[in-house]
Amino acid sequence: MILPNLGMERRDFMKAGAVAGALGGLAGCTGMLDDNSGGQTTNGAPNAHVPPGELDEYYAFLSGGHSGDIRVLGLPSMREIMKIPVFNHESARGYGFDDKSREMLEEAGGYTWGDTHHPRVSQTDNDYDGRWAFVNDKANGRMARIDLQYFETDAICNIPNQQGTHGACCVLPDTKYVIGVGEFRAPIPNDGRDVDDPSEYGSVFAAINPETMNVEWEVLVDGNMDNGDGGKEGKWFFTTGYNSEEGVTESEMTRSDRDMVKAFNIPAIEAAVEAGNYETINEVPVVDGRQDSSLNQGDDPIVKYIPTPKSPHGVSVTPDNKYAIASGKLDPTASVIDIEALDEVSDPEEAIVGRPRLGMGPLHTAYDGRGHAYTTLFIDSQVVKWDIEAAVEAEAMSEDPVVEKIDVHYNPGHLIASESYTSDPEGDWLISLNKLSKDRFLPVGPMHPENDQLIYIGDDENGMELVKDKPSYAEPHDASIVQADKIEPAKVYDPEDIDLEYTGAGDETIERVADDRVEVKMYSMRNEFGFPEITVKEGDTVEMQVTNIEQTSDILHSLVIPEHDINIKMAPQETTKVTFEADDPGVYWMYCGFFCSALHLEMRSRLIVQPED
Repeated sequence: MILPNLGMERRDFMKAGAVAGALGGLAGCTGMLDDNSGGQTTNGAPNAHVPPGELDEYYAFLSGGHSGDIRVLGLPSMREIMKIPVFNHESARGYGFDDKSREMLEEAGGYTWGDTHHPRVSQTDNDYDGRWAFVNDKANGRMARIDLQYFETDAICNIPNQQGTHGACCVLPDTKYVIGVGEFRAPIPNDGRDVDDPSEYGSVFAAINPETMNVEWEVLVDGNMDNGDGGKEGKWFFTTGYNSEEGVTESEMTRSDRDMVKAFNIPAIEAAVEAGNYETINEVPVVDGRQDSSLNQGDDPIVKYIPTPKSPHGVSVTPDNKYAIASGKLDPTASVIDIEALDEVSDPEEAIVGRPRLGMGPLHTAYDGRGHAYTTLFIDSQVVKWDIEAAVEAEAMSEDPVVEKIDVHYNPGHLIASESYTSDPEGDWLISLNKLSKDRFLPVGPMHPENDQLIYIGDDENGMELVKDKPSYAEPHDASIVQADKIEPAKVYDPEDIDLEYTGAGDETIERVADDRVEVKMYSMRNEFGFPEITVKEGDTVEMQVTNIEQTSDILHSLVIPEHDINIKMAPQETTKVTFEADDPGVYWMYCGFFCSALHLEMRSRLIVQPED
């Protein structure tokens, strides 16, 4: 894009503006980068350098986008600690290769990829409790649960009647439900009916039980939905929406200059389900929450439709539960919705009590707990800090609530502040997840990395300070930041948590259980497997179960049989099982893929497949 009358590309324009801001910021950043003493930068930000051997203060769970995983960072170092496979296959963990994870992925649709967007951590009393993280699959209409004791995906829910699970968040204060916000309108059920009649399409809001990962109920609404966030008291849940025109082409979807934020009354929906006011579609109770539904005609509607400027994108609830703030995307303002007023006004639009002008392309908002909101400006390539109560008091479209802006590089989408989704944010660090990096890193070809930038927001007097860049693989979206002491990861597995028999030294067995099936149970430890060789027949189904009997943490083993596409990992005290077909006669070396001792190369065994004849 060429900016009029300037004769230069937008990239160069942004870069030039960024240099001016960066030069001032580098005065602080240079001191930080050169000083590993743990002091402060010249602008007052704590040193984000975490020396070797020391640990970070926070876990940050960032979406992996098209990689289908979750990235785990330490903050403030921005060191990437781990990747958690969710909707993808990952050989180092054996994820998608061992029987358990392979079956979980197959039962959740059998897709080969996913698109993770919104990691959310479970809460109790509006504070992170360290039990689970949840994340949506924007591509395939799924929700996954991650066990934060082991940092592993342990359940995936395939959401019926939903295409494109975009928003994901929890019903608080105690994670009663995990909400999947369906984006794409389609016939419901999508079985060939109404394919040529878009007026009959619909999108659904799905409530998932976090314990069972089953869909409890869904709500059918008008228009498309986008992102979502829940109030802190369990009554209201908010989603943004677009395409109130219910079109199927760009021109049809953008005719109107207004769209809707949808406020879901969770107790009223539950009462409708309890009373049987639903239709069962694909084995799920679906409640009619469209505007002309009889359930929306009384004094206690199940969904309130709040008119906003066109195509609002992000929505988030303030830590004190006073407001839900929806960002404009195609409008330079944010809409501040008074949550308490929703129960009092007859016209939901009257609950909008503020509309500050923030800048071009506002998308998502986070909070510091001191009364400030931070919103990404996609077009301006900035993060804007603004005063929430000042926005309520100011005239609509006023810029007075804006406190300051900081340049980011470039085109930010989501952002997250430390513990922003709780009722008591920490208010020190913020990550801006930017869609473009351009010249921030070494060139790697036409596909550039994206850029996660760490910003210090803890000093209201000196202002925001850009601290670090971190490249990321396409295309991350949202994140959650949790104090490290609220999560207690295990160092070794508890065998009681694994639904497989523990096999210690001396307990190993090889048993032919049928003419064409062999079951193996063995252990692994440094330098050896339980059997130096295993003999089966051509055509056998082989079930191989292996226990890592190490007691020392961080001593991983794996069982690798390349010719059979097997690579499963066993952490200390973990038992893993894989089943495969021994189709071809021959000798196949089985070995450990993790360097575990000086005799690592000798840690191997033979799989002998005898010819059928």
